[in-house]
Amino acid sequence: MDSAGDGTGGLDALLVCLQLTDSAFPSGFYTLSHGLEGYAQAKAVTPDTLPALLADLLRHGVGPSDATALVLAHRAATAGDWALLAETDRRLHATRLNRELRLAATRTGRQLLDIARESMGGEALDRYAALVAAKRAPGCQAVAAGVAYASAGVPVHQAVTGDLFAFCASFVGAALRLRLTDHRKAQVLLRAAAPVIREVVSGALERDLADLGGCVPVADVMSGRHERAEARLFMS
Repeated sequence: MDSAGDGTGGLDALLVCLQLTDSAFPSGFYTLSHGLEGYAQAKAVTPDTLPALLADLLRHGVGPSDATALVLAHRAATAGDWALLAETDRRLHATRLNRELRLAATRTGRQLLDIARESMGGEALDRYAALVAAKRAPGCQAVAAGVAYASAGVPVHQAVTGDLFAFCASFVGAALRLRLTDHRKAQVLLRAAAPVIREVVSGALERDLADLGGCVPVADVMSGRHERAEARLFMS
């Protein structure tokens, strides 16, 4: 019986999502605070405002940029459109306004790509790796994730949902290390983000390449200040 008949195709897609979004997956996501440490250093976030900050970052930053790029990369890899894939990667990289954010995106992206090729394999990952090696694509995390999901046959809506949850889990993990929340409240925060994740997924699925790019100027300022901080726990 084939995968469509016995349901194993859907189960395998779920297993890939669980593996790629697991905090134990060594992409380097645990080294990122997604701007949160900059807010904490500036005393611009409190435990009470943490949920609103996460929602704003999802709606105006991650959704229009990374989530949209993941969707476009997934579709490009599925269609074998390598020129579109490279253009998506370059455009996403160009939206990073400072060195810290660009370095974080490419360091985690190239690590994810390398491990996904070894653990999952597939032509799409090999073709994308060749683009990165030839410096035709920078290797951003969201694009690498989109290619990995596409290569493993994970549907695009499931892929972008999983990656957005991984972002939220990483953000909350950073909040724990920065003592902005505790383990119980962290779970409340994650669950409360579900409606925003659904909203952001819907928006990402509808955008095209011309719409790629978020607008979170305060977060960009905080990241710039964090890049110059004398002491840092996270790389972003």
